[in-house]
Amino acid sequence: MKHLIRNKNFWTILVIDVAFVCVSYLMAYVIRFEGDIPPEQMQLLLQTLPWIVPLKIAVFSWVGLYRGMWRYTSIADLINIITSTVISAGVIALSLVLVRRFEGFSRSVLILDALLTLVLVGGIRLLIRVYIQRTIPASFFSSAYFPFFKPDREKRKRLLIVGAGDAAEKMLREILDNPRVKYRPVGFLDDNPRKQGQAIHGVPVLGAIDDIEEIPIPFDEILIAIPSARGDVMRRIVELCDRTGKRYCTIPKIGELIEGRISVNAIREVRLEDLVGRQEVQLDTESISRCLCGKRILVTGAGGSIGSELVRQISRFQPAVVGLLDFSEFNLFEIGQEFQHRLRELPTECFLTDIRDRDALQGVLERFRPHIIFHAAAYKHVPMQESHPREAVLNNVLGTRNLVDLALEMEVERFVLVSTDKAVRPTNVMGATKRVAELFVESMRERQVTRFVAVRFGNVFSSSGSVIPIFQKQISQGGPVTVTHPEVTRYFMSIPEAAQLILQAGAMGEGGEIFILDMGEPIRIVGMARDLIRLHGLEPDKDILIEFTGLRPGEKLYEELITSGEGIVSTCHEKIMVLRGEKQDAAGLLAQIESLLAIARQGDSSAIRKKLREIVPEYNPGA
Repeated sequence: MKHLIRNKNFWTILVIDVAFVCVSYLMAYVIRFEGDIPPEQMQLLLQTLPWIVPLKIAVFSWVGLYRGMWRYTSIADLINIITSTVISAGVIALSLVLVRRFEGFSRSVLILDALLTLVLVGGIRLLIRVYIQRTIPASFFSSAYFPFFKPDREKRKRLLIVGAGDAAEKMLREILDNPRVKYRPVGFLDDNPRKQGQAIHGVPVLGAIDDIEEIPIPFDEILIAIPSARGDVMRRIVELCDRTGKRYCTIPKIGELIEGRISVNAIREVRLEDLVGRQEVQLDTESISRCLCGKRILVTGAGGSIGSELVRQISRFQPAVVGLLDFSEFNLFEIGQEFQHRLRELPTECFLTDIRDRDALQGVLERFRPHIIFHAAAYKHVPMQESHPREAVLNNVLGTRNLVDLALEMEVERFVLVSTDKAVRPTNVMGATKRVAELFVESMRERQVTRFVAVRFGNVFSSSGSVIPIFQKQISQGGPVTVTHPEVTRYFMSIPEAAQLILQAGAMGEGGEIFILDMGEPIRIVGMARDLIRLHGLEPDKDILIEFTGLRPGEKLYEELITSGEGIVSTCHEKIMVLRGEKQDAAGLLAQIESLLAIARQGDSSAIRKKLREIVPEYNPGA
């Protein structure tokens, strides 16, 4: 209340409300008696007005009418006005019954007064919002009627919105509510015939999406506001937008938004993953929250593509603190800066540490004392690891063994290994080392202190080392775009989807499982390259050439998600399956790993590959 008293806007609206309460009461008498108020009724009006006005203002204040901000007047404020009007009318009626038994007082005056109060008090707030936010069409404020008023909406970019669903309505509402947004919506397009000819907040639905080149209203930009659109639908819309020659953008799927809220700030360029159109992930947020809320969580590789997104998604579930561990100084600095500026309320600690250094790693865990570890740190670039098998083994195998050993020593509750589809029947060193890491984690299933699980999935769009940034760079340089083979396919999912499903699988794990994420259908890389060229406004094989260079060392035409000897079992989540492999000889496997590490330290590449094949019999280099 002290803040309100010091606010000049509060006194302004209070004076206006007092004036309107007086006017509504007087007008109720005028209407009731058709402009000729009898002397006895005028006397009654003057007797009751001095206590009716403060009574109504007191009720308005008690209901909370003066705590709202004018520019954000909403349905909630209207409900408050109705509530306060009804309550004050009831109190006035009760007072008149107790004092005068309602003798000589017209009941219709009370009803008229309540209606007029509602119209005047609610109307002034609506007009204030309209004036501040300019939601009245600009043509209304023409110079003929309001020569002093020059709306700035004419300076804004004219926006055509594709889609007229809930997401489009929320986006329109924010554009109208926020005078700083430099867009002026001129219309919607939607394929639902029942919506065509209708209007949302005064903005008309002009026709179907196919009519985009024929609509009579000029526009400057296009916003695709259909976050649930399938890939084929999105491709059709993008093709139609391309024909207009106008700039177009989209809003991300709800799963990509950390807070789950559609906002103008989320508008971005159409990306390749939009054209793939994977379905939204439905998370069991309750089970994830039980797992993460109030816990100390350490993420290794926190500066990488998956690691950083894991941290962002974890932040939704109120952890006590998140530890960011990475060996790259630059990546760690970047993710640390992001959380300092965007999620200041989330406590974080940064650790510039090499997971191969057991002593340094032990110091981190002893200091941080995590409840849960998400191990996303790994070398993953296939050709690079083919050339440097020693580094692949020391990072992917030794680093994992160090973390697993220390997790047991520190009695960590859960340990989640982020794995890859390249661990399935691997043909390269990277995949073989990740399979060894999987086997080691799987061998911990008998441990009662810590629950060890692994999560296996394919490629993610736009991750570091992904083919997409390479294609984008080649396109920006004028081509050619290089594809290894015309038939090569890969599984893909978005980074937010992968991170969310890792959290879900981690919360579901009982210990010893390898979870596999539903990657959908494999995507032909050459088709992806063509889509990406079109997204840059160019024509494949005409503006940008595509060249086939042949498979690189260790690459396969297609990836798999299940290896022999693994039985796949469905889980309670439609996009997560669990693999139950054979029980591992933990002691024998550990001895094999120690031998592999000793060979790796000597740097003999052929001996490393030979030893990897002993541990992973399905590993077939050169296949």
